[in-house]
Amino acid sequence: MAAADFLPHDAAVAGIKDVISRLEAERAAAQRRTRWLPFVAGFWLIVGVVALSLVFNVYADPAEQWFSPLHVFLYVGAFVLAYAVYYWTSRLDPSLRQSQRLAILSAAFGFLPEVRIGRGSKPSSFARMPREVAGDFDGESFDDVIAGRYEDFGFELYEARLTKGSGKSLDVAFKGVVVAFELVVPFPGVLVATRKLERQTGFLRGLFARSLEPVESGVAGLDASYAFLTDNPQAAQPLVTGQLPKALDWLAEAWPEEPARVALNGKDGFLLLPLRKNFFELPPATEPIDYTLHVEPMIADLSAMLATASLVRKIGADAQP
Repeated sequence: MAAADFLPHDAAVAGIKDVISRLEAERAAAQRRTRWLPFVAGFWLIVGVVALSLVFNVYADPAEQWFSPLHVFLYVGAFVLAYAVYYWTSRLDPSLRQSQRLAILSAAFGFLPEVRIGRGSKPSSFARMPREVAGDFDGESFDDVIAGRYEDFGFELYEARLTKGSGKSLDVAFKGVVVAFELVVPFPGVLVATRKLERQTGFLRGLFARSLEPVESGVAGLDASYAFLTDNPQAAQPLVTGQLPKALDWLAEAWPEEPARVALNGKDGFLLLPLRKNFFELPPATEPIDYTLHVEPMIADLSAMLATASLVRKIGADAQP
């Protein structure tokens, strides 16, 4: 599947480019306004330093005019203050980029029906995700959350960072994108395909309250890199030896950075794609946004993830009479 297969139609692309052009005009105007602020602030800072220096000269020794200890402290303080003033007056308001970011994401993913975009809130599907698929964690944070419909199913896609411990002992159990969706055929229980740790699978099972039993796919390479855990081995075995390995092989080709993870829990399916970068990252406010460089790859990646979820959600459907 090529990236072009996942892009919206020409009219939608034209609408996205119009939004980007409008926002770029706003950003350029804001940048022009801030360009003069350092000079204005610097002028008044110099006026203040000269005025205070003249006052200090009244009380300074005639031999220390302009160079008394008070003058030196004033100059050093003015230098530090000048740097801070330049930094704060030359930068664009961070809220500008955040508001533009929301507008761009809304336009970019507007081709998806019923799309909703949020940030920082806990996704409603996260509570139903089997914790075993991510490993042991006691901390969670979320960035962008996108919900809507793709083809004939609803989805919730979000950036998550799941951690264990704090400070120097902080361990990242998972960082990347989670796609939650409804399965075509509900699985009678829980089935998890997660990365196999150096520690034994039995230790992993012992971290959680419920008891999940290991099952194997019979594919040596897959069993070496994945741990398959379930509370219903009888129902899981046909999937683990059939459709699930094929889906994981395809995921390994599409997302080679780190093994993708899959979890089934009743009617809910979860696809976890580890990523090092911010998936919805845009350039800083000082740089212009380009549709081809910044937005089109984002749309293609998101659509590819949803197309992958569309395949994963059909696991078990072919086995139905």
